[in-house]
Amino acid sequence: MSIKRAVAYVRFSSDNQRDESIDAQVRAIKAYCKQNGFDFVNTYADRAKSATSDKRPKFLQMIADSDKGLFDILIVHKLDRFSRDRYDSVKYKRKLKKNGIQLLSVTENLDGSPESIMMESVIEGMAEYYSKNLAREVMKGLKETAYQCKHTGGFAPIGYAVDPVTKKYIINEEEVGIVEITFSMFLAGHGYNQIIDVLTEKGYKSRYGRPIGKNTLNNILRCEKYTGTYIFNVTDGKDAEGKRNGNRKKADEDVIRVEGGMPEIISKEAFQQVQDKINGNKQAPGSYKAKELYMLSGLCVCGECLNNLGTAYSMMGNVKHSGRNKLKYVSYRCGNRDRTKECKNPELRREYIEAYVISQLEEKVFNDDAIPVITKQLNDFRKSKETNIKSEKARLKKSLTGIERQIENIINAIAGGISNSSLNDKLEGLEQQKLELSQKLIEAEAIKEKAAITEDTLRQLLSQFKTHLAEKNIPEIKKFIASYVEKVIIYKAHVDVIFKLHIVDLTYGDEGSRTPVRR
Repeated sequence: MSIKRAVAYVRFSSDNQRDESIDAQVRAIKAYCKQNGFDFVNTYADRAKSATSDKRPKFLQMIADSDKGLFDILIVHKLDRFSRDRYDSVKYKRKLKKNGIQLLSVTENLDGSPESIMMESVIEGMAEYYSKNLAREVMKGLKETAYQCKHTGGFAPIGYAVDPVTKKYIINEEEVGIVEITFSMFLAGHGYNQIIDVLTEKGYKSRYGRPIGKNTLNNILRCEKYTGTYIFNVTDGKDAEGKRNGNRKKADEDVIRVEGGMPEIISKEAFQQVQDKINGNKQAPGSYKAKELYMLSGLCVCGECLNNLGTAYSMMGNVKHSGRNKLKYVSYRCGNRDRTKECKNPELRREYIEAYVISQLEEKVFNDDAIPVITKQLNDFRKSKETNIKSEKARLKKSLTGIERQIENIINAIAGGISNSSLNDKLEGLEQQKLELSQKLIEAEAIKEKAAITEDTLRQLLSQFKTHLAEKNIPEIKKFIASYVEKVIIYKAHVDVIFKLHIVDLTYGDEGSRTPVRR
């Protein structure tokens, strides 16, 4: 009579449990195999995976292997390790039975008798009850946290951070500009691609270090929390098949809403205008056309708030109709005026500020007298950048040599019989450092020396800019402005224009001279 091959399925589901939990299950199963004369051949282990779903990699692999005839018996420590969902339990037990696999439990005697089948059903029901009751208690605690307007887990929305002491939301000054620019440009009629271009030019990235994408913009524009309203329990949970759908909303009476429960970034009026536009675009795709284009969107900041509050709030595009004839008034307006009512900086007509910035570009950058000076500045900067890159290459090579020497010494020590956990950890850390340094060196060596910038190149750009001005090609003019202007600071009495003074694709980056221009 052949010896039956047995495998173990083990798991733990909570962060409070550790690998020791799995080790204990495996020991008990091995002892059970020895006691019953089974040949133990493999272990399938899922770490921090809930049994309320079948989305468990090793569990699904075990089910697939059962179809290949790799084992005869599947052993669990308790039935709730197999599944806490009765539908999944029946479905996968049927698959195992079809494949000729017997399911056994170390702690529960399942001999196939009618009584054991009934007991098995009761055990599974209790496991499912325990799981759902636990979820209900967890939700109860989360709701209590939500009523206090505290963070309930996950990532805070872009533009917010979580206070480590109070656990409440605070404004993230490094990210709030992403939100302000996105809402301002969208209201001004710009599409997602244009908004992404401006955010990229200003150096904004996602929290994963990647460029901001369209899905992120859509999430920002749909996030009502930016109006200062704390919201919790909006989306529905899993359906009968254990799948989530973020678009499936809960009933209003189940949603927790606390007005003023978090800092306001966008006014309720602006948020509602954005929702109306998004919904209008869905109802009539392709029919929406931008009504207003702002050449300086994403560049203008409020100088009064910068001086008085220490924060450079963005100046957003604003349209209103006033007077008896309801004449349209298009301006740049501080985003802090609606949010806190603290800003007293008046709105500035769009045509005035845009014409002024263009005149400063023509006077300070795009003119024959300035071209020789700018050419020298750019070439000096190019040379200094090349010197820095050479120094960085030398530093990386020296560090890499030192790391390789340490690795060689540790390997020799291990080969000589000296081995312990701290030495192995040190070797692993050095190998990781070597990998990172090698990658940086490859990137540094890939940078090629740039050709010298000539005055003719700048004159060609000047000619292009004048052509765009004559043709009133707003998108191209906006590109030029964004390439050469880093920031426009608007005060009550004057305007400062900060130039980048760099040529796109001809230098190494955005660094360069700054020339403040005051009106």
